[in-house]
Amino acid sequence: MRLSAELQAFQGRLGHKFRSPELLARAVTHASIGTSTRPDNQRLEFLGDRVLGLVMAEALLMADAEAREGQLAPRFNALVRKETCADVAREIGLGEVLRLGRSEMLTGGRRKEALLGDGMEAVIAAVYQDAGFEAARALVLRLWGKRIATVEPDARDAKTSLQEWAQARGMAPPTYAEIGRSGPDHAPVFSVRVTLDDGQSAEATAASKRMAEQSAAKTLLEKLEIGND
Repeated sequence: MRLSAELQAFQGRLGHKFRSPELLARAVTHASIGTSTRPDNQRLEFLGDRVLGLVMAEALLMADAEAREGQLAPRFNALVRKETCADVAREIGLGEVLRLGRSEMLTGGRRKEALLGDGMEAVIAAVYQDAGFEAARALVLRLWGKRIATVEPDARDAKTSLQEWAQARGMAPPTYAEIGRSGPDHAPVFSVRVTLDDGQSAEATAASKRMAEQSAAKTLLEKLEIGND
């Protein structure tokens, strides 16, 4: 199989030349366009998630020989969650080469957090199947790079931290509401408000509802910490 010029350029950005280029083609093929003769990337995504997890678990253990499991778990979750995978995907231009069905194309699939994160996991699996674990490990460590060294000691996501803050004070879990949406259909921008039982709230805007919720939770946490100083 001969790769398109776009996939050859992506292969260069990825830093891995495929011996079986059909693996890369499959890794960038979304279910919205996959067929029996052109398999999609869902199975690769499943495998890539596990490969990424093993690489990250090993890297965190090596980076901090004293940390206990309870300290490592939130750091691990921060490094393997969809948002982080999507960030890495953006850095290497994965969205530009994703193969999507018309509906996904029209709704901005190349920028969607979930599609980018899933695609990144599929690419990791493609490298693993093409050249083995060491090649996949080297790829992940290079692409995640400084994230591993700089992940916060307590890297729980903001929504989890806010919920724990509320529950520790006998409150119900925070509620999140979409209060606005702007921009074109292919690149929407979401505005979200998070509210606590006592009426305290914060708002945030981001390119996905999930990111807006996380940002709103982080903003409210910061306000609560300042208020309790």
